[in-house]
Amino acid sequence: MNSSPSSSSSPSSFLDYGSAIGQKEVKKILVLVLGLAACLLLYKTAYPLHQELDVNNLSSRPLLDHTSSSSPLTRSKSISFREVLENASTENRTVIVTTLNQAWAEPNSLFDLFLESFRIGQGTKKLLQHVVVVCLDSKAFARCSQLHPNCYYLKTTGTDFSGEKLFATPDYLKMMWRRIELLTQVLEMGYNFIFTDADIMWLRDPFPRLYPDGDFQMACDRFFGDPHDSDNWVNGGFTYVKSNHRSIEFYKFWYNSRLDYPKMHDQDVFNQIKHKALVSEIGIQMRFFDTVYFGGFCQTSRDINLVCTMHANCCVGLAKKLHDLNLVLDDWRNYLSLSEPVKNTTWSVPMKCT
Repeated sequence: MNSSPSSSSSPSSFLDYGSAIGQKEVKKILVLVLGLAACLLLYKTAYPLHQELDVNNLSSRPLLDHTSSSSPLTRSKSISFREVLENASTENRTVIVTTLNQAWAEPNSLFDLFLESFRIGQGTKKLLQHVVVVCLDSKAFARCSQLHPNCYYLKTTGTDFSGEKLFATPDYLKMMWRRIELLTQVLEMGYNFIFTDADIMWLRDPFPRLYPDGDFQMACDRFFGDPHDSDNWVNGGFTYVKSNHRSIEFYKFWYNSRLDYPKMHDQDVFNQIKHKALVSEIGIQMRFFDTVYFGGFCQTSRDINLVCTMHANCCVGLAKKLHDLNLVLDDWRNYLSLSEPVKNTTWSVPMKCT
């Protein structure tokens, strides 16, 4: 006799038989799914995704990280550069970018003064959330991560950027060109930026002093009165750049021009290329900042009621910079303690930076 259900079987016996088959199939599927999930979990544990920025190929890409540490430092390193920019961006996709190495990140060194200037400046404390610190070595990254939420470790294969890099030395030149390469990618990802050296004190919110009609705006060692004049003595330590096709093409041209001037740093190469026909063809609109608002030790701001930033430019040596920037902050604190605005500025600097 055939044991399979037939048309003469009762409905209940047919359902019982079908239910038994269905339960077996469900069990098989569940076992398969659980097995796949276990395999996937083991794979992810062994090979977690790790995102770094390779300065030789600046498109962010996933790398394999064989560490199992779950410390805050390790978790921070796993954040991609794009994510750091997104976290720090203003509503109009603007970030403030600086770079940092171990020498400048040590306790009581330049990074501490940089952060302190934001805290005591007028209208600048709120801007700290938009600052992205690109760290050039692991010790700078470790210290930055203790003090600031938006730190990124830019790993450079075969180069040690941790020590003090004196102006125009080979490692200094490499560091400056890494900066230009990095900022090019910031523009390509659609972010406007203010780049600021960490030896610049932010005393007032500079955004109201930016020109509304310039693609590329740069500070000056010496300003001669005309913001359109590219013959002002420029300083690349403070720049504001809008992300558009003109600025991206200009930065690519600037970076590639290093090959034509192999012993020059980025600022000197800028001076070589700024009048070239290709720059005119690109159509980038350049503006240059008055040192009244964006001052430095080359040409100190003349009115403390107007100054936004003070830069330890025209100064070689970390110890000299630290000495005079401490005086800048002392002068600023004294100014803030006054009950009435002062008419004339008497800066204590430059003293060591002469």
